[in-house]
Amino acid sequence: MDNYSINTKCVQAGYRPGNGEPRQIPIIQSTTFKYDTSEDMGKLFDLEASGYFYTRLQNPTNDYVAAKIAALEGGKAAMLTSSGQAANFFALFNICECGSHIVASSSIYGGTFNLISVTMAKMGIEVTFVSPTASEEELNAAFKENTRAMFGETIANPALTVLDIEKFAKVAHAHGVPLIVDNTFPTPVNCRPIEWGADIVTHSTTKYMDGHGAAVGGCIVDSGNFDWMAHADKYPGLCTPDESYHGITYAEKFGKEGAFITKCTSQLMRDFGCIQSPQHAFILNLGLESLHVRMPRHVENGQAVAEYLEKHPKITKVNYSGLPSDPYYSVAQKYLPNGGCGVVSFEIEGGRAAAEKFMKALKLAAIETHVADARTCCLNPATSTHRQMSEEQLIEAGVPAGLVRMSCGLEDKADLIADLEQALAQV
Repeated sequence: MDNYSINTKCVQAGYRPGNGEPRQIPIIQSTTFKYDTSEDMGKLFDLEASGYFYTRLQNPTNDYVAAKIAALEGGKAAMLTSSGQAANFFALFNICECGSHIVASSSIYGGTFNLISVTMAKMGIEVTFVSPTASEEELNAAFKENTRAMFGETIANPALTVLDIEKFAKVAHAHGVPLIVDNTFPTPVNCRPIEWGADIVTHSTTKYMDGHGAAVGGCIVDSGNFDWMAHADKYPGLCTPDESYHGITYAEKFGKEGAFITKCTSQLMRDFGCIQSPQHAFILNLGLESLHVRMPRHVENGQAVAEYLEKHPKITKVNYSGLPSDPYYSVAQKYLPNGGCGVVSFEIEGGRAAAEKFMKALKLAAIETHVADARTCCLNPATSTHRQMSEEQLIEAGVPAGLVRMSCGLEDKADLIADLEQALAQV
């Protein structure tokens, strides 16, 4: 599949049926798997053979779909998780422990901000947040001796800042740590962070990858490029024997290309059980098969809506990297030459009260705690996804209280603009 375009990979990567086998990925709806001898099963528990013994750790349906996403991102190994939040937690916790430190962009999804700043802090893991526009000098200053990962989002949700992946990767690697990038919004159709130096890529597959609001899920993709053994003192979990798993040293046994995902599966999935159901993986794959067709339409609609809003007298600010006036336009041209996504955020004159009145007047766009769907949806993040953040944190994250996030679906752009026009007329 390596020689095929990403369009073809969306349709066919990950699963190639043999003679007389199902053409569609089969749903292996079984919790467990049968073996002839205890010795056969023992080899699986010792990681001496490949196979399946319990769906909490791995399932064939999931692995077919994970392999497709790995192919799309240009990675070497991947795993599905129960949600995008689980994917980000696993990706970080797989290499962090009590006493570790993370450097993260401050402009990220509110739930991830809370995960890192509050929940992981309770585990003894510190974080320093940096601006996505920070200089190399400022980024370097954020690192500590115990820093173990750097994290950011390609296009931040909902601030829509665009990460300078190459710059963040350069700084991360100078300090001997991997860069983890959440690539949910652009998807690999519009950006492949690994090609720009990212080491680990995560996704909320619930969004554009599924694309129909049908199945919650997440994914972690490992580039296979980060040399864990070269920084063995920083990553004992990968570079010293795991006594909870027969004394295996993952980086030695599975090398750069397999260590991260193997440890994440055999250790974290074993203990936390955040598995994606085979049924959800099947639905996800149906979405992936049309991802390359849907993303250009989302971008087309997002661009049209952003251009309309920018000219409207009641709109004080529009965030969309496809606009030449956007501060991230130039960096987006580098990383997102075909456009980013269909999500537009904007501020209505009158702040939070005006935003609430506007959303109540919408007829076509629905108010939902969701984004990146075939159907257009709208949200005021400060009262929903980011409501756990203070006013100061909202401003730091680029999400002021009156901000509206609109996720443009696959409808006709003229109808979307007409809906905006009638709703704004009532503000």
